[in-house]
Amino acid sequence: MSKVSVIVVAAGQSERFEGQTKKPFASLDGRAMFLRSLEKFINREDVCQTQLVVSPADMEEVKNRYGSNLAFMGVMLTEGGKERLDSVAAALEKVADDAALVAVHDAARPCVSDDMIDAVFSEAAKSGAAILASPVTATLKRVSDAKVVDETLDRAGIFEAQTPQVFKREIIVEAYASRNEIKESVTDDSMLVERSGHPVAIVESDATNLKVTRRSDMPLASAIIKSRPAKRVKKLGAFEEAQW
Repeated sequence: MSKVSVIVVAAGQSERFEGQTKKPFASLDGRAMFLRSLEKFINREDVCQTQLVVSPADMEEVKNRYGSNLAFMGVMLTEGGKERLDSVAAALEKVADDAALVAVHDAARPCVSDDMIDAVFSEAAKSGAAILASPVTATLKRVSDAKVVDETLDRAGIFEAQTPQVFKREIIVEAYASRNEIKESVTDDSMLVERSGHPVAIVESDATNLKVTRRSDMPLASAIIKSRPAKRVKKLGAFEEAQW
């Protein structure tokens, strides 16, 4: 069984998420969203390390509010950077020595299922790089700045990338070492790995692996979570719900 170091990224600015609370810390059915994402990994036998990456501006508050419980859960707090790539790079420097694979997951994807995680971990162990992705089913339009349709795009073979994105340790470390050489905007970790020359396998997922972007996504995320069988989480900490 390949050991996995999991990096859960919660360092974004949440610019499209309305309200005073940043998206990863918003309450989703009574618990902070980032906690629900962490819960998917902390009790897995194949996970040897879990890091939560937060922005420098949030670090003190996270330590004060959640530090005791995160320590009990065995979650390492890591300070992120200005951009997502900087945040993941900071976490890569702390990956455990016994980790053969590194998984990067968005804190804002609290609905990922155990079966999805099993499948993408397994594929990454075989191929070296694998991501969850959902086939696009909607009709796609390219739209001008004037909000007029320029063309209808062919959706055949088009997938929406999701997380976790999982890589053999040496592959993602090498890809990040050359990240400053890439001139175009990099939107996810698999894009860096692609540009480094390593193929990335797709593990087909579906739309239930929702990324919460706007506050209006919260009811849907709640409904997805409630539709699945409840699973006991062993390591919530001494104060459990009261702390969250």
